Amino acid sequence: MTDAAAVSAGPAARLATAAGERAQAGSRFFAEHEERLARLCHACAEAFAAGGRLVALGATPTAESDARHVAVEFVHPVIVGKRALPALALTSAGGPLADQVQLLAGANDIVIAFGCDEDAGEAADAVALARRRGALTVAFADAGAEHTFEPRSGDRYIRQELVETLYHIVWELVHVFFEHRGLLGARAERGMHNAGASSFLYPFLDDREAELEPVVQDVRRSVALKAEEIAKLREQTLTDNAGRLIAAAAALRTGFGRGGKLLALGNGGSATDAMDAVADFRAGSSRGARPRPAIDLTADSAILTAIANDISVDAIFKRQVIAYGAAGDALLALSTSGNSINVIEALDEARRRELETIAMVGYDGGRIAAEQLADHVIVISSEHIPRIQEAQASAYHVLRELTG
Repeated sequence: MTDAAAVSAGPAARLATAAGERAQAGSRFFAEHEERLARLCHACAEAFAAGGRLVALGATPTAESDARHVAVEFVHPVIVGKRALPALALTSAGGPLADQVQLLAGANDIVIAFGCDEDAGEAADAVALARRRGALTVAFADAGAEHTFEPRSGDRYIRQELVETLYHIVWELVHVFFEHRGLLGARAERGMHNAGASSFLYPFLDDREAELEPVVQDVRRSVALKAEEIAKLREQTLTDNAGRLIAAAAALRTGFGRGGKLLALGNGGSATDAMDAVADFRAGSSRGARPRPAIDLTADSAILTAIANDISVDAIFKRQVIAYGAAGDALLALSTSGNSINVIEALDEARRRELETIAMVGYDGGRIAAEQLADHVIVISSEHIPRIQEAQASAYHVLRELTG
């Protein structure tokens, strides 16, 4: 049966609406902020060049997932040839956020705060302290930050997706200013440079005199192109996978109705997306989705490090599926490549234990798609990891809404 034949009118209409809402919200948001975003990228490059770090923070489950996501992107770059940049995430596990900022954030740092509109002022207090200490501050709601980028959508999932795209763009484009070192204030020397092997990431950049304003404007245009790229990819993802998403949601509803639970997993940035998906399923939503039982298999550092150290990284999720999984449960696996061995091992164990399996994968789907290693395989057709993760977020957010 084709996807089109599998789509019923009600859920299909909801998917079409979801795609349209995301396209409109993204177009408005990045058109409003592209100039300021380009200048933020330059300010962040100057902060890093001065020895600063990125300090991401959040106190709610969803905000914590974003704080961890942006930190791992900076400290572990996935683009060959890009430098790793120092970054850390502060969450409620470490105590009050302001206390952690007092301990860890300094004048050259970049403090990015998530969930400022959802945590009774905790992140805002941390932002205020960071500003007093001289840090560059960024937030996505009114929290007194130096730079505020507030998505204007009534859908919290769309707001979060726009924020994820924004911090991915900052991570991608801050490197432009490193590669044009003549732009970094008084430390610079005038000269010529180009984007080298990574030029595919930065449209419009070529050999030129290293002057600040022309490059800022090139980065601004690159922001607009990236926003357009992810808007198209989100629409394609929700359209091409409509039948699979609807079928997966129906399977989840059946499993939850029989007392089952959802397990979620992934590596790196996909681990933080698993965190986010679990937080979303555990919470209700404004559209009537009820709280659902879900477990994050990336959360227990003792289990993960013990298995990785004493057995194999390949077994870190499989062993947890054995411990947590039972017939009637479901497993959501997130992988940008579709080839991660520890994800494949977990999917294999889940099938042996009669769990429903859902995989969200990028590129051409890798082994997971080619060998149909999950019951429902949602492929995000892109080779660019940040865009894959952004479209995956749309896919699991819509899956969560369809599940109810």
